[in-house]
Amino acid sequence: MMEKAERFMTYPFGAKNKQLHGAIFASTETSADLVSDEERDAFYFRSLEKMGVFLNKPQLEAVRHGQGPALVLAGAGSGKTRVLVSRTGYLLSVQKVDPKNILLVTFTKKASEEMKQRIASLPGLPKRTVNEITAGTFHSIFYRLLKSRGFDQQVISSEKQKQIAIKMILKRHELQDSYESETLLAILSSYKNNMKTVHDMPSKLPVEKEVKDVLTEYEGWKQERNYLDFDDMLLETYLLLIRDPQLLKAMQRRFQYILCDEWQDTNPIQYELIKMVANPLDHLFVVGDDDQTIFSFNGADSSIILNFTTDFPATKSITLDINYRSAADIVSLGNQVIKHNKMRHKKTLKASKIADQKPVFLKPESTDDEAKLIIKKIIDAVKFEGRRFKDFAILHRTATSSRAIFDQMVIMEVPFITFTRGETFYENSIVQMILDYLRLSLDPQNIAALRNILPSLYLNREKTIQYIETEAMFNPGKKLLDHVQNLPNLKDFQKKQINQRLNTIKLLQQKTAIGAIKEIRTFYDKYLEADERKTKTMDKEMIKETLAELESSAKSFKTVREYIGFIDEIITKNKEMAGRRPEDNGDVISLMTIHRSKGLEYPVIYLIGASETILPHSSALEADQRKDSLIPGEGKQKIACAIEEERRLAYVAITRAQEELCISSPSMYRGKQISVSRFLLEAYGAWESKKNISEMKIGRVKKGNESSERKSEIVHEIVWECTSFICNGWKRVSNQSKIDEEQKACPLCKSEMVKADREIKIYK
Repeated sequence: MMEKAERFMTYPFGAKNKQLHGAIFASTETSADLVSDEERDAFYFRSLEKMGVFLNKPQLEAVRHGQGPALVLAGAGSGKTRVLVSRTGYLLSVQKVDPKNILLVTFTKKASEEMKQRIASLPGLPKRTVNEITAGTFHSIFYRLLKSRGFDQQVISSEKQKQIAIKMILKRHELQDSYESETLLAILSSYKNNMKTVHDMPSKLPVEKEVKDVLTEYEGWKQERNYLDFDDMLLETYLLLIRDPQLLKAMQRRFQYILCDEWQDTNPIQYELIKMVANPLDHLFVVGDDDQTIFSFNGADSSIILNFTTDFPATKSITLDINYRSAADIVSLGNQVIKHNKMRHKKTLKASKIADQKPVFLKPESTDDEAKLIIKKIIDAVKFEGRRFKDFAILHRTATSSRAIFDQMVIMEVPFITFTRGETFYENSIVQMILDYLRLSLDPQNIAALRNILPSLYLNREKTIQYIETEAMFNPGKKLLDHVQNLPNLKDFQKKQINQRLNTIKLLQQKTAIGAIKEIRTFYDKYLEADERKTKTMDKEMIKETLAELESSAKSFKTVREYIGFIDEIITKNKEMAGRRPEDNGDVISLMTIHRSKGLEYPVIYLIGASETILPHSSALEADQRKDSLIPGEGKQKIACAIEEERRLAYVAITRAQEELCISSPSMYRGKQISVSRFLLEAYGAWESKKNISEMKIGRVKKGNESSERKSEIVHEIVWECTSFICNGWKRVSNQSKIDEEQKACPLCKSEMVKADREIKIYK
């Protein structure tokens, strides 16, 4: 029996084309065919081949690169690590470069260790030779330099320790309820990544001055304790090399061959340091993929890889264009999505693996339906198809957009792991305050909940709680909320406002869950907007998104008590599951943001939320209105840049899949109807016409020898559409009763029909 619109299909809802042009299959030629035994470097490639390392044509070209700069554009799954390792071995074995003259830079400690191990396994390289190569992350390499020049600071690597230090400073200034420590540290990091210090921060506005003062005190706190953090390592190195030209020259003499991984993620200070050391020889070999530049929020500057050949005119560009990770149809979809970006080095990936299954698309009614359908699908695959939970990764655009899928996995007790702190959506600080209003309505004696809401009453937490606890000792029968009304030194308008708020709390439990949240938001939103400290240092879009998702989660609960009971159950079950996860021996579903998935791969990928305003995210669609955005440009140019980064995110998500890919596009999101992501419709030839919906067009209708102009309108209607690739049959759904029909056969070819969104031109 045919399913409703939620069915899994081989093309996205609203697609113009029902299938994509298949990816081109790559040549099977390798170094064994391309390098003859007579060539002077044949010995090296023969030894690699004995190890099972066969290089394709572009990989071979990259490994054999001589001197001068090289930009290796490594498409997804194209074997960039193999190239970097083989290139290093080539420099040592064939070009006879002194290992001490090689600098190999990676972005993570794990990547660095893997690279060292693979280089050590290359034939003909003594262990001593490999050990003389300088390999590591930017931070580890330049920290070694600082230590050699007398820097003896202790590294403060714990983010928690840094946050505690900031919180202590905030508390001293009675600002603990005003700023998030993580946000302040991110602001400071952004300055240092652009070769600036805390002294370069603005201080004209009161909030700017507060932030600068707190961060200046934090810098002083580190100096007093002789601490150095990761951002300091790069900034201090940069300043040191500027101050000491002789040291810079010594670095340049030492590191004559520089190889850099993940070049698309480079930030300005990293690029500046590499340029300084590479000069004047410029034997700089960088590997990356501009189509996977997705960390602009973290300082990565896409212009660095895009303008590399301009900065280094003698650059040799090589494209690794054979994908060894994904099945052919997944490669094809990735190509069709990313080709619509204009600010990129053009490349089309070739496939090496035959596709067993086409990518499938799901269009559920809502994110809650999406979660239920996907988790059921995964459970069935584990039960009946021989899959394991660890074969699956579920990718989402933002933390809040994973709320429904997180809840569903907890409810169904499916083993999973997140790559965050493991807290539920309901433990978010913005959400907690609203939930604590609800908890107080159910239990006026809940001291923890009362403590949490006090900042929104414009009351100092510590002083108010101290007063209430003292009063409660002498009047134990009195409700905690009543003590708040008797706080000393309150002005009349404050008393009036507090009384109104406390009366509202008493009435909340009489409302539906969503009704109660909407009631709280009538004053809570104003509190957030009025707090200039929060609006200056927190992402407004994130706040708006979080509160909208909270409402969405509450809509199916009739009472506040039922809703709070559900939330407490989710939090409790999540903590229990977190304790059990190590016992699963790694057989868990991976739930992560697309950003976190970069560099990973899984047999099966589920990409959720592939709809407009989720992916692309609403912040990109409104980038021209956001002053806090790090996206370059102004107006439409800023929007275009932001959307291109969103498209790169979609591309990264798609290319994580090895065997199977499912993309889900919910129809409703937080109470609003949304359409399938433009990135999918573009790939299937439908987005251009989609953009013209509701635009008035002029149609010419001939009558004999005359012609007249008539207005026409493009409208979208639900129709029955044939699923056969060789039949174009479709039929209008004539009335509402027939919209509810679940199945229909095509009158032309008798194939199964599905309900689809179709453009129809109506003449006025």
